[in-house]
Amino acid sequence: MKLRVGLGLTNFPFDGVGGFWRFVERCEAGGVDSLWQSDRLISPYPQLEAMSTMAALAGATERLKFGMSVVVVGFRDPLVLAKQCATIDVLSGGRLLPAFGTGPKIAPEWSATDRAYEGSGARADEALEIIRRLWSEERVTFHGRHFRYTDVAIAPRPVQQPLPLWLGGSSAASIRRTARVGTGWLGGIESPEQVAPVIAGIQDASAAAGRAIDADHYGASFSYRFGAWDEPIVDRTGHILSRLGKGADPKRLAAVGDAGTILRRIDEYREVGVSKFVLRPIALGDADVLAQTERLIAEILPVVHGTG
Repeated sequence: MKLRVGLGLTNFPFDGVGGFWRFVERCEAGGVDSLWQSDRLISPYPQLEAMSTMAALAGATERLKFGMSVVVVGFRDPLVLAKQCATIDVLSGGRLLPAFGTGPKIAPEWSATDRAYEGSGARADEALEIIRRLWSEERVTFHGRHFRYTDVAIAPRPVQQPLPLWLGGSSAASIRRTARVGTGWLGGIESPEQVAPVIAGIQDASAAAGRAIDADHYGASFSYRFGAWDEPIVDRTGHILSRLGKGADPKRLAAVGDAGTILRRIDEYREVGVSKFVLRPIALGDADVLAQTERLIAEILPVVHGTG
């Protein structure tokens, strides 16, 4: 497996837009594999919209790949989403890594926009079929329970054929969905122990479905900081992770310490089948984010990418 490390953002931790673009430029020059933006439409703190960020990255970079971690299908129209992905892939010369999910039940967007979480999996299944077909077929007609489209075409279609379709989620339904239509899987806030049965489940279900997901296409995400657990910013992050981590010890959901600590955590995920990583810096402010990024580039990437 070829191990690769990307960086991910959940909120907008910069002092201003200039800091964000300096971060992007450093990732581009420093050998970071990819950049990822979490998807939230409603939040009390600054957070970029995922698809707009993908389009901006397409124009601002030449080498970096980039993806959504993960975009919630149920918050968007599948035709518009398919068109956005195709356009961004074309404008970037084939560097988009689309990743989709159904979204957590606790997401505030459901109630705020009067959408029902119940049935979101069935709606996502229809939407993903529409999106996949629009990326590859000249014309698409689809009459389902939730969506109806007649003789629809988009052009230009994606440069990447087929365009990757990474999926998130660890429920039984998400495992079946990934095995049935996914080309990769990207974990969320999950420890190595929580990721292991999901990967095994996808492998078993995809084999039963008569298809295989490339062993190189399993990803995991975790927060990291060169620092100590008693720092206030780390303590705050730990409380958030304990609320979102499905019962896992927060210290299993983040790697805080020196380079050896972070590398050991990467190795723990690698041992259960992960080869792609989205590391989220625990940092706030331009100087802090860039300092964490510089240390990752200097101390982590040479080791991990050198073993790929």
